[in-house]
Formats: sequence, C-alpha cells, structure tokens
Amino acid sequence: MKEKLVVIGNGMSGLRTIEDLFDITKDKYDITIFGDEPHYNYNRIMLSYLLSGEKSFEDTIINHKTWYDENNVTLHKGDEAIFIDKENKTVTSKSGKVLAYDKLLIATGSNSFIPKTKGSELKNVIGFRNKLDSDTILELISKNKTAVVVGGGLLGLEAAYGIAMHGIKTILVHRSASIMSQQLDSTGGRLLQKNLEAYGIKFKLNTTIEEISGKESVENVSFTDGTSVESNIVVFATGIIPNTKLAHEANLDIKKGILVNDHLQTSDESIFAIGECAEHKGNTYGLVAPLYEQAKYCAKKLADVPSDGYSGSTLSTRLKISGVDLFSAGDYLGDETTEELILLDEKYGIYKKLVIYQDRIIGIVLYGETSDASWYLKLLKEETNISDLRHKILFGKSALGDSGHGGDDIAAMSDDEEICGCNGITKGTVVCAIKEQDLKTLNDVKTCTKAGASCGSCLGLVEQVLVHTLGDEYQSDVQEGICPCCDVGHKEIKACIDSNEYKTVYEVFENLAWKNEDGCIKCRPAINYYLLVKYNDDKYKNDKRSLLVNDRVFANIQKDGTYSVVPRIWGGVTSAQQLKDMADIAVKYDVPTVKFTGGQRLDMLGIRKEQLEPMWKDLNDAGFVSGQAYAKGLRTVKTCVGNVWCRFGTQDAMQTGIDIEKFTWGSWTPHKFKVGVSGCPRNCAEATIKDIGVIAVDSGWEIHIAGNGGIKVRVTDFLCKVKNNEELYVYIKAIMQFYREDAYYLERTAHWIERVGLEYIKEVLLNTKGNIEFYEKRFIESQKHAQIDPWEESRKDGFTKEFQPIILDIKDSPSYEAHEKANA
Repeated sequence: MKEKLVVIGNGMSGLRTIEDLFDITKDKYDITIFGDEPHYNYNRIMLSYLLSGEKSFEDTIINHKTWYDENNVTLHKGDEAIFIDKENKTVTSKSGKVLAYDKLLIATGSNSFIPKTKGSELKNVIGFRNKLDSDTILELISKNKTAVVVGGGLLGLEAAYGIAMHGIKTILVHRSASIMSQQLDSTGGRLLQKNLEAYGIKFKLNTTIEEISGKESVENVSFTDGTSVESNIVVFATGIIPNTKLAHEANLDIKKGILVNDHLQTSDESIFAIGECAEHKGNTYGLVAPLYEQAKYCAKKLADVPSDGYSGSTLSTRLKISGVDLFSAGDYLGDETTEELILLDEKYGIYKKLVIYQDRIIGIVLYGETSDASWYLKLLKEETNISDLRHKILFGKSALGDSGHGGDDIAAMSDDEEICGCNGITKGTVVCAIKEQDLKTLNDVKTCTKAGASCGSCLGLVEQVLVHTLGDEYQSDVQEGICPCCDVGHKEIKACIDSNEYKTVYEVFENLAWKNEDGCIKCRPAINYYLLVKYNDDKYKNDKRSLLVNDRVFANIQKDGTYSVVPRIWGGVTSAQQLKDMADIAVKYDVPTVKFTGGQRLDMLGIRKEQLEPMWKDLNDAGFVSGQAYAKGLRTVKTCVGNVWCRFGTQDAMQTGIDIEKFTWGSWTPHKFKVGVSGCPRNCAEATIKDIGVIAVDSGWEIHIAGNGGIKVRVTDFLCKVKNNEELYVYIKAIMQFYREDAYYLERTAHWIERVGLEYIKEVLLNTKGNIEFYEKRFIESQKHAQIDPWEESRKDGFTKEFQPIILDIKDSPSYEAHEKANA
C-alpha cells in the first residue's frame, strides 16, 4: 500500500521535488498538493516578462493540468493549508479538508517584506511576488500617474522594467549608492543603471520613502531627498520573509526560516521543508538554482535512496530583463586579501571582473558579455588554479586557444560542465538525452531535460550543444503548425495564399498537404479569413461552414444556450426615440436582461434561438443594424461628449466617432477591433486601451495603436499626429487595412505589435511613401463588399432554415425530396 505524501505549496520548489521523486519512483506515494493560488504551477522567474507583456501567463506554466492527471497527483487549487497537526499527522485546509499524511513537505515560499513606512497601510501599496501582484500592478498603472518601485535589487529592477515597458513613468528608489548592491559592484551598477534609464526608468539613489499619503489609497509619495511625486501605486521589492507561519504554529524549530538538515528534514523527521521557507546551516535562499538543488536531495530522502545530502549552494545571479546581459556569482567585492582582474569598455557597455584569492576565482561580475558565465562558474566551483590562464582569462574561453584549455568550440566543454544553472543540467545530460530520445529542437530539449526551461538565459548554450551533437540534422527555428491538421504556421500559410490563386479552403488544404482533408475548428476559420482578406467578398464567397457558431448565427451564444443581441449604436450616441424603440422590442420579446455595455451600447440577453430572426426584423424596421458583437471585426467606437458639451473638450469627439464607425463597420479583422475617441487629453473614452485610440489636442488629433483592456491590459503606443478629421480618417483606414493584411488570424493588435514591433509599423505606414494612400484605397475597396447588415441579409437569403427544429420523422417533413423518399 502506498504511503501518503502531502505537499503544502504548489510552487516551483515543491513541484520540482515531486518531479525528481518520480524520476526515482512513482510507486511509493499517493501525492496530494494544497496550493493557495488558483493556478497550476507556473514559472515565477518569468514574472517580469509577464508584467512587461513579453510573455502570456500560458507561456509561464510549467506543469499543466495534464501533468497532474497523468501522474495521478491530486491538486487542490486555491485551497490554502491552514493547520498542521503533527501529533495525528493531518493537514487541514481552508475549505475544511482534513488529510492524513505519512510524509509532509512544506514548500510555502516567502512573503514580500514591506517596511513600516508612514502610509504603507494604504491601498495600492503592494509587493511583487506572484501572478496576482503582476495582475494588480497592470490594473493600477496609468499613463497619467507615476509608478514608484522601492528596492534596487533583482526583483525591484524587474518590476520597474515591466512597468516601464507599458510607457508608464517609473521611479525606482534605492537606499544605496548603486543598484543591485547585493550582486554588483559600483561599476557594474553604474553601467546597468545607464542601460535601464534608456527604458524610461528614473532612479533615486541614497534615498528612501519618507511618507505615502492619500485618503484611502496611494495619491502622493514623498522622498527623503525632499522631493515628492503624484502616484497611485507603490511597489515594494525590498526583500522577502520566509513563510513559516504554519511551521511555527506546529512547533517546528524555526529561526529565519524552518530549520532543516542536509536531507531537508525539519525537527520532525516526517516533515520536510524546501525552498524559500527553509533555512539550512544559517542560510535561506531566494534563487531558483539552490532550490532545485535542494529538491534533488529531498526527493532522494523521500524515496529512501542514500545520499551525502545537501551541503549548500554557490549563488549566481542573472537579471531577467530583455536586452540586459548580467551575471554575478560568489564574493564579487573581495577585500584587502584578494586581487581583481578587470576588463572595462564603457562605450560598448562591457564589464568583466574576476575576484581572485590564492590563484582561484572566488567572485565573478559579468555585464554586457556573459557567454562565458558557465565556464567561469565552473572554475569557481571547482576551485581551479588559474595562474597559467590569468593573462588571457578575461577575454573568454575562446582566447585560450587549444593549448590544453580548449577554445570556444562546444566540443571543448567537458560533459560534467553545467550549462543550465537554474536546473543544474550538465552538457553531458543534454547530449545523452539528444542521442537517446532523438531530440531535434530546443523545445524538445527543454521538455525532456528542463535545460533552458526556467529563466531561459542559457538557451544559446543549449542550442550550441544541439548544433554540435546533431550537425545538419538540427532543426533551427521549427515553426509549429496552427493546428494538428498541418505542419505549417500562419506566416507560411499567408505567403502561400498570397502567391497563389486559391478559391476555396479545400484548395489550400490540398496544396499544403493537410493531414485532415476537411480541416478543423482551428484552421478552417483562419484559412477562410486569409482568403477573404486577399480577395474581398466579390471574388471569394465567405465560407459559412468555416465560421464559428457565433459568426454563423450573428449573435453571441450564452451559457444557457440562449443568445445576446446587440444593435449598433453609432459612436455610442443615441436618441430618446431609439431608446423607446429598443424598450418596446425588449418588452415584446420578454427579454430577461437589458444591459449597458462597456462599449456604450445596449445588450439584450436571454434571447431564444427562434426569437432571433423576428427580433432582427423589428430592429431593422426601427433603423438598427447588427452591432456585430460576436465578430472578428469592428465592435465599437467609444466616444466622450467632446467640445459639444465638455468645457475641457478641444474637438468634436462624438461626431468624429460616429463618422469612424460608419466607414469602418462590417470590416473583417484578424480579431475583434475597438476604437476610442477622446475629445481632450483627459481621455474619458479610454482611447489608450483600444486597438486604435484617437485623442484630441488643440492642434488636431493624436493617433495611438495596439491597446488592450482585456485580461492583460496593454496601453497603446503613440503612432503619429494629424491636423484634421479628413487626414485622420485616411490614416485610420490605412491602419486597419495594414493590420488586416499583416497580422495573423486571432492576433489582437496588442499581440501583433509585440511580435512585429512599433518601428516596423511606422516604417511601413509612415516612412514608406505612398503606403498610407495604398492601404486606404484597399480598405475602401474591401468595405464596398463588407458593409452589409448580416441581420437583413440573412433573412433575404432564407436563413430561417438555421432556426427550424430538426425533423426526426421523415413523414412530418413538408419537403418534396422527403415525400419522394417516403413514397419510394
């Protein structure tokens, strides 16, 4: 009979222990996990990329639902363990579950340290430790406010970078004279600061917060240098506190963290602790590499496999900021007994420093050039005598030639040399896996060995191992198919359609060797869209069989099988008569719910399928057309009242919005498309989170693009400024058409711009003569065939058949064919 292993914490260290345990045995334990977060295990190292928008949350998930299912691991997501009864060996959760255990693993991590500063109890004073913190920051940041980040260490810099990437004014406050003072010397800190200032981050060094003020939430931040700033958010990244609450209440031995021995056992030998909550020989660790090292030894003890035990870790640090190469390890400062080897090139931002004691490396700082980091770290860990290397060692491994020390050829690297510090993966492990498991791509190696699967900074080295091991067989930049039906991606499909004269989705399937000749729900809508954009509806008939259900019935299906109906309200401006007409229709059809939408329209919910067509007719008769709230196309144009009524308004936002909606409605786009028009920079129409945002200024209009107010908020990028409405309308048509033709199907403008870059869009539209007029003309041509009300058109085409019940008895069918078959 299996023993019961209960794990408190669904994070990286606890799950890595289970994975390492499974590598030894899967037959010893029934495993149950309590996680206080409502998510599967995700990569917290990637929080800065999640915050900056460079990665989606899905990209950060390490263990998906399938992993838990396939390994028979029971996970209680969002159910926090609240009590350990070590006498009776049970764990109680917040929901009231009581589970018995034979072995218990505590992996509760740590909490953000928020110092007691005047005003630190206000709302919007937060830490930066998990997805919830990242989501909260994204909800709060505003271009009209300044974000304040406290703490110039790893986490603080990553938080500041993530916020600044959204175009938000960001101030980073650090009490020391140099940032990352726990990992870098002053020279490295100065070079790093210069790099980060290019992202728009302002630094206040030798400074702390004196007071945070506001009624209920943050409104103003005062600093000890006498300055202050209006702000609505303060992010503290000033350290972590091991989460020992449960262990303390269970009377386990605790100092800074939960005390553990070399096998990660606590003062109760049936209870283990690992990760940021644990303290081993006076040390607590907040970096992933030592936690994964602990996991190996903890797993061995759980599996009853003898080992020497965990003896501590040599710490090394990498910064997770795009475009910044930084590595440090060991004693980077040294003292009067040590020597320093330094290479500095301020023009190109390269800095290397090795701290030497008795001809051995004891500290490393690398900035701007980190390709030799793993080699230097190996020399440090192995305490290699470098007396014969020191005249060339700063120039890297390649400078040593072949005189017994190897060049930069990956073949010179020994099999026991570590290439992935986070996961402790050696070159030999990767080579062995490539050969034995027939791995061909980086993704294969990441999945199989975990090399490169954490912070990703070693992927270049992993790729070199792949190239050296496979030679010509290495598959570089393999593009995954858009669905299981094919092996080609959006880019290749679009290029193929553009260079050929396909007239149906089936011709595309045939010529691109589709595995499923009829396609599927993923690929059919995509191919249909690409053909529609190329030809317009005059040369290519929109294939209704390739549309999703909402597009086929021109309404959004709800969870109970009913539908919502949303008429178009031009620019969000209506009249008393229109409201009366809608009210009469809602009463006639006994509509359960009528709701104002965020896009300034009225949504009638709970409509039965058989009610759709007669309701459409009544709406058409009252002068309404479909609002296409279901479509991959223009949804709404949200406006403020502008200078018609508002004393701050500088332009007529309402009429401008109405004009824009009237020439853009009906257009098919890769994904839903929203526009906002604000009559002044106060931006009441929230234009800066729309696909196109138009903001009035005294001298004309600003055009902003690629915003998103959905799950992951993205603030728009400023594209250009125009003088008048006539010029504005030309640019909007051109922007929409370029997006229609250039983006991938189901790619929002926010994701499109992150993939191709703002500079690329500017180059095509603004810097290439004639392109604005070219794309405007194509948009106008496409709209000739797109601006047809689907409600009216469907009734003309006899769409009623879609809404008739299926006739199960052929004798009940009135059709001629049915009678013929019945009488045969």
